Amino acid sequence: MSVSKSFPADIKTVVLIPCYNEEVTIASVVLGFRAALPDATIYVYDNNSTDQTVKSALAAGAIVRSESLQGKGYVIRRMFSDIDADFYILVDGDATYDAAAAPDMLGMAYASGLDMVNGARVTDRTDAYRRGHVLGNKVLTGLVTCVFGRRLSDMLSGYRVFSRRFVKSFPALSSGFETETEFTVHALELAMPIGEQPTRYVERPPGSASKLKTYSDGFRILGMIVNLVKQERPLMFFSAISAIALVCGFGLGLPVVLEFFRTGLVLRLPTALLATGFVILAAFSMGCGLILDSVALGRREAKRLAYLALPAPPRLPDEHSA
Repeated sequence: MSVSKSFPADIKTVVLIPCYNEEVTIASVVLGFRAALPDATIYVYDNNSTDQTVKSALAAGAIVRSESLQGKGYVIRRMFSDIDADFYILVDGDATYDAAAAPDMLGMAYASGLDMVNGARVTDRTDAYRRGHVLGNKVLTGLVTCVFGRRLSDMLSGYRVFSRRFVKSFPALSSGFETETEFTVHALELAMPIGEQPTRYVERPPGSASKLKTYSDGFRILGMIVNLVKQERPLMFFSAISAIALVCGFGLGLPVVLEFFRTGLVLRLPTALLATGFVILAAFSMGCGLILDSVALGRREAKRLAYLALPAPPRLPDEHSA
């Protein structure tokens, strides 16, 4: 869909670019989105950069604001709180995403009234991803989609279009790069209308360095996934713990019980006590899961009502409507 032909001028669109020390790339990113979306307002949120990021962004024509708390999650929280618009385009300031894809992503959101359009990264360049990132992305995306629903193929993409309804109902609890996981789970958990579009992805230009730490940030994202499963699917989470404890309890206790039936004696009292402890832990864990599942249902209903209290995103009128 061509945005210029079918996207009303009175619908406010903004481009949000969080960045930290991106003086090499930020000007090209801003200029790219100015060319692709001439009617959009472009905001660059600087996160304590020590180079010329702010100066370069201002020179390219962006509105520059700052967030002092270090971390992408804090920047997202500030952006979403400060800015009012009908559609929000979120993109990293590292010049790895294709600005020319923004009109089509925006057009998809407008044509179908979607709350989120994810830019699924596609590349034929070996240097676009750092070592281990492709596998890590597939594993983490697979974990989330297995629990919350298989509706996206690239959970960690930093290129997305959001509706106002999504942005203003998004809790923004994380502080770092795990915020992309929050985006995905928020959309899947509330069964929002979402879409995904392949977008070209390239390597960073020379002189530009990634802020993502492969292993530490990967484990933080994994921790976020585990925490979200605990919060949103507590029965699943605690049932798994209960099952493990029950298997351990029976594995340790069964020989003791068989020995008791054979001899009438409990010769391994510490093992019997340990097995009993595992079985009690399994029972407590299952009880916690059942109770917290009811709490999670109430939280989910409250989030759904808060989401529905906001107006639906603008949508292309039905061709068959009067």
